[in-house]
Formats: sequence, structure tokens, C-alpha cells
Amino acid sequence: MRKTLALILLCLFFGINVNAQNTNSNLLSDSDFKYLEGLTKDVVERSRIQPKQVISKEFGGNNSGGTLIKPGGSDAYPAFWIRDYAMSIESGFITLPEQKHMLLMTASGQCDQPWITDGGCMIPMGSIPDHMRIDDSKPIYFPGTYDYKGQGNKKWGMSPPYCDQFFFIDMAYFYTKNGASTRILNEKIRGVALIDRLELAYKTAPTKQDGVIVYATEDFRGVDFGFRDVITITGELCMPSILKYKASLELADLFTLLKKKDKAATYRMNARRLKEEIPQRFSDSRGMLLASTGKSRQADIWSTVMAIYYGILDGEQVLNASHTITDGYKKGLLAKSGNIRHIFIGEDFSEKSAWEKSLVRKGDYQNGGYWGTPTGWVCFTMAKTDPEAAKQLAKEYIDNLRAGDFRKGGEFGEPWECYNLEAPQNSIYMTTVTSPYTVFKSLSK
Repeated sequence: MRKTLALILLCLFFGINVNAQNTNSNLLSDSDFKYLEGLTKDVVERSRIQPKQVISKEFGGNNSGGTLIKPGGSDAYPAFWIRDYAMSIESGFITLPEQKHMLLMTASGQCDQPWITDGGCMIPMGSIPDHMRIDDSKPIYFPGTYDYKGQGNKKWGMSPPYCDQFFFIDMAYFYTKNGASTRILNEKIRGVALIDRLELAYKTAPTKQDGVIVYATEDFRGVDFGFRDVITITGELCMPSILKYKASLELADLFTLLKKKDKAATYRMNARRLKEEIPQRFSDSRGMLLASTGKSRQADIWSTVMAIYYGILDGEQVLNASHTITDGYKKGLLAKSGNIRHIFIGEDFSEKSAWEKSLVRKGDYQNGGYWGTPTGWVCFTMAKTDPEAAKQLAKEYIDNLRAGDFRKGGEFGEPWECYNLEAPQNSIYMTTVTSPYTVFKSLSK
């Protein structure tokens, strides 16, 4: 018993996902895992933008001074997106020199002086860009544009998305933990040490007074998570709070490495509060987490499976959520060809929209489209109660990739970003394979 408790405490201290150790580790056959590994490696390679390489006549070449990674191998997103890159680091296919360049570039794009855009939006001090241009490294804090001067209008929220601040911390954490020296944490970017920039980023997402849960109102709204930036979600926000939990553990670990015990203790306390409050604020009777407490207060598949994967949910709630998601899968309410919806079919807000408020029609993109990015987290969750169903979903995902593998040429485009009502969009999309591969890899160890 003491050895088990010691192991759990050690895992929590280092931010290790304890739940991952108790899940069926053979969700993919060896041949399917090796296939996914090879495809993921090739997609990451296609997503690289080498120095001086031109991928879009509109923006010119990569003048950042190093390799950048865009969201995929097509020309759909001709910029460096912080979120997609950060969600792909754990795949293991991005070198330390590449990580360092993109980490420092992101740090250089952090907002050091609050300013208001021509569209009336506020960019708070500490904000991390949504994406950065490759030609001049200009930070673009809002979705939907590449225009530095014209960025920011109410369509995309009154402040930048809340997720990128926490993904910036992920970037620094994985670079440091993967063998780099902690000296980089004290390296100054425009006069401010990286570790101080990480803390500033952490504190940028708003909360209620003395709270830890990320919070937004209609008048002071930011996108909660870039994989639903066309959706309006308000109130207390589940997804960025999940990301904040993970970032809290990472900062605690980094400050431990720097021998700053008080700082480390503060962030561990924040993680404990988030772990306690997230299920309290957002859980429904089935174990699912709601996306928010305001607009689009709906059972959120992505938030639920991520919270389980990162160890926020425990015990009976994990089992309840696993049963609910597995049941939805078996009834055809969750997945299509191994790709996952944000919301169960049948739980859409209305006949016109899956979410309460969306910029796109129902059935398209983030408003009812199917995505491969969360498939690994969903399989992980289903395996808690039904490993065979989880294996079946994983197999459907792999079979779909094999059938449409972009390496066949011509019209083949897998991995696609998502499947809409009529057709898939944006071929050779990176997180469609890097995120699931990271999960399956962690289970195979």
C-alpha cells in the first residue's frame, strides 16, 4: 500500500498521467501502430517550413531564422500556429533545436504592452499569439486573419483565445524536460526572462475574483479553445481550465528544477484547486463535463476525454463518463470513420446548430463536423470500461487513414482536418495524427 501511494505521489509531482498506467495498452495492433508512427512522422515533415522556404506568394518566405511548423502539409494555414505545434511536440518528431527556435519566437511575440485594436478588442499584457506570420514574425493574436494592423474584432471575441497562454507553457516544459538545460528558463527575451514570461502568460486568462477557473462574459469574451474558435462559449470555461491544470503542474515542475520551492508549491496548490473545482463546476449526472456555465452550456466530449486523460477526473466519474461515451459510440452518436464530434448527435442545441451560437452552419467544421484530433483521448476513455469497443474505434480510425493516405497521391488527403456534411477539409492536417499517436504511444510503453 505504501509503495502504491508513493508511486502515485511521485507521478503527481512530475505531472505523469496516473490513469494512463491503468488502461489497456494494446488498443492498436503492432502493424497499425507502426503505420500510424510512419504516417505521423511524414505529416510532421510535410508541415515543416524551412528557412527561406516560400509556401505562399502572399506572405513570402520563412524569414524567422529557423524551421517553423505549420498546422499541416497543405497550404491551408500558411503561418506558425502555437496551438497546433504545441499539441504535436510529444509526438517525438520535432528536434530540440527546432523546439528552441519556436519557443523563443513565441516568447518574442508575447504582448508586453496592452493595446486595443482598431476593431475595439483588447490584447492584454502577457497574451500569446494565436499564430505568427512567417515572413516578418508578426504576432497575430486573433483567429480569422493574417493582418497585424487589422486584427481583432468582436466576431472572434473581445480578447485573444485563452488556450495559447497554456500551450506556451507546454512548449517550455517539454523543451526543458526533453534534455535541454534549465538555463533557457533564465534567458531574457526583450529584457524579460523566459520563466517570468511563462508566469505572465499563465495569469493572463481571466477568472472570477480569487478564482482559478477561467471565466468570460459576452462583453469580455475570448475563444475558450482554438479548435472551436467559431463557437461562442461564455461563463466559467471548462477546456481552458483543463489546460490551466496541466500548465500548473508543469510550472510546479519547472520551479522545482529551479529550486524555487515556494513558487512550485503555489502552482501545485492551483492544480489541486482546479482538479477539485472542474468536476464540481461542470459535471452532469452522466459523468460528462459541460463546456461552460453560460452560453453553449452543453456536454462536451472533447473536454471530458481530455480531463480523464490528464487525470483530473477520478473514480466513479471516470467510469460513468466512459460508459456514456462508449454507449454514444455504439449508438452511432459520437464518431464517423474514427473521427469524433464535439457534441453527441441528438444533444445539439437546436435544429440549426450543434452549439448554442456558431459562425458556421450545423454539420460543418466545429459545429457538428467530425475530427481525428481527439480520437486517442476518446479511445483511452472508452478503454476504462470497454477495451474492445475502444479497439474497434481505434481500428476504424487507422483504416480510414490507410484508405485515404495522402502518400498515395492524387485526390488522397488523409489525415484531413475534419469531415463536414459534404466533404472533408484541409488535407495532411497534423494534429489529426500527432495527438492520437501521442496517446497510443504513451499506452504502448
